[in-house]
Amino acid sequence: MLTIQNLSKTYGSYTALQGLNLQIQPGEVYGLLGPNGAGKTTTINLICGLLQADQGEVLINGRPAGEATKAWVGVMPQANLLYRSLSCEENVAFFAQIYGLPRRLRSQRVRACLSAVNLLERAQTPAEKLSGGMQRRLSLAIAMVHHPKLLILDEPTTGLDIEARHGVWELIRHLTREEGMTILLTTHLLDEVERLCHRIGIIKQGQLLVQGTLAGLRRCIPAQEIVTVETPDPKAAIARGRTYGFTPRRYGSDLAFWVPEQLDLKSLLERFDGIPIDSIARHPVRLEHIYLEATQQRAISTADPAMETVQN
Repeated sequence: MLTIQNLSKTYGSYTALQGLNLQIQPGEVYGLLGPNGAGKTTTINLICGLLQADQGEVLINGRPAGEATKAWVGVMPQANLLYRSLSCEENVAFFAQIYGLPRRLRSQRVRACLSAVNLLERAQTPAEKLSGGMQRRLSLAIAMVHHPKLLILDEPTTGLDIEARHGVWELIRHLTREEGMTILLTTHLLDEVERLCHRIGIIKQGQLLVQGTLAGLRRCIPAQEIVTVETPDPKAAIARGRTYGFTPRRYGSDLAFWVPEQLDLKSLLERFDGIPIDSIARHPVRLEHIYLEATQQRAISTADPAMETVQN
């Protein structure tokens, strides 16, 4: 559905993208992760035709991105772009008209999209009277009103409470399973990516560092679990951990170890016998661990066939 080939973009002396290659299959939810300034917004703008690439191309459903493909793409931007004085219904109807929906289908589709984001009862409410979370949901209704083939969601659940987040997650699943939409998702909420995405790519400084399924990415860290330790003597704990083949890591202020086998708490404490330990906890390998390894550009294994090695 979406193919990005050797895509590069600079702004003066600043390089936003460096030979980016990316392919998203039809019906797939693809999570694109990266720190601020990594190139995610530039990538979205190039897909939507808002920017011109210096090099490379974007193909949507096999056709170069441009006027011919605009109707195939729906975008929920990070900042809500709403007509504040218009009602929810009027906002969605306006964009439905812009996208060229026939008049006979417009009203039905507008109401269906408002219902999907639980705003049908607010159909006549001006956008400026909505809470921030409701405005996010209205933006989602607008993005999908023309039933796009490719739906781009940029931080879709920002400002939503947990109940509303779960509602959006279920809607995303419905759009892919039942309506066949392909979704490109950018977010800083890693649990959102773990729950929704079929594949995940991590980008930094305009380059795709690694991508693959969540299961494949987890196996790029050679550990059965992550163990975090609080101790007044971290040097001693690190030295002891190394004797058992534990790889030490710092995740923020946490001292952590990659543990190559699953051990119960008693066995773990025995390994640190004689070292003052305030607390110790076991954790599964999570996306946050892979993300930190990739973005801090530490060596990670790409030997697992479920994970795709990225060539830049």
